[in-house]
Amino acid sequence: MGTALITGASRGIGRQTALLFAQSGYEVVINYFRSESRAKELEDEINRNAGRRCAIAIRADVSDERQVRALFEQAAQCFAPADVLVNNAGIAAAGLLTDMSTDEWDRLFAVNMRGAFLCSREALPPMISKKQGCIINISSVWGVCGASCEVAYSASKAALIGFTKALAKEVGPSGVRCNCVAPGVIDTDMNQALTGEDIARLKEQTPLCTVGRAEDVAQSVLFLASPRADFITGQVLSPNGGFLI
Repeated sequence: MGTALITGASRGIGRQTALLFAQSGYEVVINYFRSESRAKELEDEINRNAGRRCAIAIRADVSDERQVRALFEQAAQCFAPADVLVNNAGIAAAGLLTDMSTDEWDRLFAVNMRGAFLCSREALPPMISKKQGCIINISSVWGVCGASCEVAYSASKAALIGFTKALAKEVGPSGVRCNCVAPGVIDTDMNQALTGEDIARLKEQTPLCTVGRAEDVAQSVLFLASPRADFITGQVLSPNGGFLI
């Protein structure tokens, strides 16, 4: 099937995406930054299930240009240049904009937006050379409609949507597709700060009356990377249970 490089893949949506791509026959590069033990456990799980070495965990801060370059070089040496890049690494911050420091704002944009830029820039030359490839950016429903007390996060995820649409136009003539997945409320570590009352209220606001699973998002990513999506580029797919219609 090829090689899929997934950033922020040690847990949550990234972890489930790595598992699903491996099950579908891809060689998988598991990027992580802090969660080394989880990343190594995932690497071992995928390789054990496959009965061969088809996954490798590589540490890199996606906001650091040098580390991103080394990530892609190591991945290509181990497997092959990425056929699919999933820009999933991201951080969140909740609170009033007036209470946010400049450093907090800059760090959030460095991971959520600069990371996608640096990784895409590294992934594109081999894709363009082969005239095929796929970049999938993980945004958020808040990037579409915005969220109170999550201004920086919403802004970074909205920027990622604009990045996706513009890049799709730029690299489409070279046979490379670029799409975006904007999940609704998903049961992951990022949302563990939500109280039971918060979750209940969000479920009430969702027509399907539930929150999503990481697998729901991973399935959307796999679809966009598959031949079934060969004529889809520059689009935003939002698995959100009807939370935003």
